[in-house]
Formats: sequence, C-alpha cells, structure tokens
Amino acid sequence: MVNTDDFIKRIEIILDYYGLNASSFADKIGVQRSSLSHLLSGRNKPSLDFILKILDVFPEVDLYWMLNGKGSFPKSELAIESNATSPTPILNTQTAASEIEKQPDLFSEKLVLEKNEKVENQFPRFSNSKIPSIPKTETEIDRIVIFYTNGTFKTYSAE
Repeated sequence: MVNTDDFIKRIEIILDYYGLNASSFADKIGVQRSSLSHLLSGRNKPSLDFILKILDVFPEVDLYWMLNGKGSFPKSELAIESNATSPTPILNTQTAASEIEKQPDLFSEKLVLEKNEKVENQFPRFSNSKIPSIPKTETEIDRIVIFYTNGTFKTYSAE
C-alpha cells in the first residue's frame, strides 16, 4: 500500500527537479489538472494509470522510488540505459514447435466428431412421438431445433 503523504512529497520533489508547477506537470503527463490537485491535497489516492503516465513521460523516475521511497531519484545513468535497451527474450524454436504439434487441430473432423458425441451423450434422446402426459393447449410445440457449435443442427418434429 502506498503511503499517500509520502507519495505527495515525492511528486513535489519531481516538480522541483523539473521546475514545473502542478498545472504544467498535469498537462505534460496528460491528466486533468483537477485530478492532480485532488491528489496533491490528499483527497484522492494515485492510480496505477497515473503512476505509469509519470514513468512514461519522465524516464528518470524510478518506479520503486515512486511507490516506496526507496532507491534513488533521478535514476542513475546505468539504470536508465538498461531500461532503454531491455533484453529481448529468446524463443527456443524446438520447444515451441513441439508444443504446437501437441495441440489438437481445431478444424479436424476427429475433434468435431468427438465434440458432437459428447454433446449428444449429455442429453437424452427424444423420439418424434408426442408425450401423452402433457395436456393439450391452444399452442403446441411444432418442432424443436438444436444447433451445434460446428454448424450442424437436428430437428425434432411433433408429427
């Protein structure tokens, strides 16, 4: 949990460092001036979006320092350079290819048939005859149509 009073002090340090007033700081990071005013007065707590906007516009601000007050402001040159050139993860192509091979083909007939069998086994089969225990009313069911996810359907008629 971020201590709001300490967070406000850290924002004031950022404002002094860049020589900005609250309204120009709000304009620069793309938030409403009233939002920053409410935050600085202690009325509102900082949102994650607000913090990320600060970090985006001011790369010298360290996230850990911003949230906890630990670390340094401004970031050391080494930390800024390492963030700018973050390493790209290397994908092991053999592992990725074997994982892809293990996945079932979503459009194969075998998978569609297995899926239909599971759906059909979940519901009782209906006959096309009328059920005598249901009293006749003015409105009767003419037919029931069941649509399956693979695009097929079954129709059950009352006749």
